[in-house]
Amino acid sequence: MPDRSIESDFLFTLFEVQRLLRLFADKQASRYGLNRAQWAVLAKLERTEGLKQADVAELMEMQPITLTRLIDKLCKAGLIERRGDDTDRRINRLYLTRAARPLLAQLAALRGEITQAALADIAIADARRLIEQLQTVKDNVRNALQGVGHIDNSKAKEQRYG
Repeated sequence: MPDRSIESDFLFTLFEVQRLLRLFADKQASRYGLNRAQWAVLAKLERTEGLKQADVAELMEMQPITLTRLIDKLCKAGLIERRGDDTDRRINRLYLTRAARPLLAQLAALRGEITQAALADIAIADARRLIEQLQTVKDNVRNALQGVGHIDNSKAKEQRYG
């Protein structure tokens, strides 16, 4: 098999892993009558209850109308509720219901199962290192998006003309 470069493998592999994990998570979440997006909404609210719908849409990089449909389904299922904002009647804040708590415990266990399946045959130390490296990749991409990327010292030392 020919030696392949990082440039040809990195993005493809990362995107393919993400696609497969999303597919696997969707399949597993269906055991609880949810899809991955609904699970993500519940997880966001578990971390920070009382978020505005617009804030959740932004966090999930989702169009507000798409999120509204997800929230409608979760409200109908009795898992979340909309409450008006004390200072602005136009704003709905989202809260988990008491019925959501046992489901969130089951979803936490499911998250563990998915993680174990994904990291099978990888030593714990290697998995931790992988997470650290992926965090570095995430930080690098975030910095590049913000236009702060790393300075290439070899270019800084080049003599500039004109």
